[in-house]
Amino acid sequence: MIKKWRSNSLLSGLILFGVLLIPFIRQFLESVMVLHMLVQLPLLVLVGWLIGITITRNFQSHFDSWNSNGIPGTLLFVMITMYWMIPRTLDEALSIWYIELFKYVSLPVIGLLLYDSWKKLQSIGKSFIYLNYLSMFGLMAWLYIDSPIQICNNYLAAEQKILGWGLLGITAFMVLYLVQAVFTDQTEEAI
Repeated sequence: MIKKWRSNSLLSGLILFGVLLIPFIRQFLESVMVLHMLVQLPLLVLVGWLIGITITRNFQSHFDSWNSNGIPGTLLFVMITMYWMIPRTLDEALSIWYIELFKYVSLPVIGLLLYDSWKKLQSIGKSFIYLNYLSMFGLMAWLYIDSPIQICNNYLAAEQKILGWGLLGITAFMVLYLVQAVFTDQTEEAI
């Protein structure tokens, strides 16, 4: 059953990647700023996560040789996602072919690394990453909502405000999840 799930996740990841490469779907997702950042980019990370379920199992010794505690993979994940949060990067992905290629390579790779690293991180490391993204989403929401000028050349100022509100919504859900986690019992019951 687990082996079947792993092979299905590899196939699902490859199919999703193929769908995201279809020209009209790619153009549609990149035509609206909120779809570009909040749909296409996370789906590319999900591709890597799904593929990582099978890849990391088959090559676990290789991943353990350089990512034994999950910190190197997590640092790469954080650096590359921070790069893709920069407004200019979204513009360049639309107008420079090798930046677009980097997007389609780097995001699935970090999804795979996140799958491998997340299970190896200690609770404090997971909390640090979670709080880092909470503050980063809040800051980017403020930047996109409150900016008096058009930040991205390929997207309208109204679109960047919509993206800002979307990021603010994600931030609010992350805060609610954090509050819920603080006020619920996290211990496992003995059977």
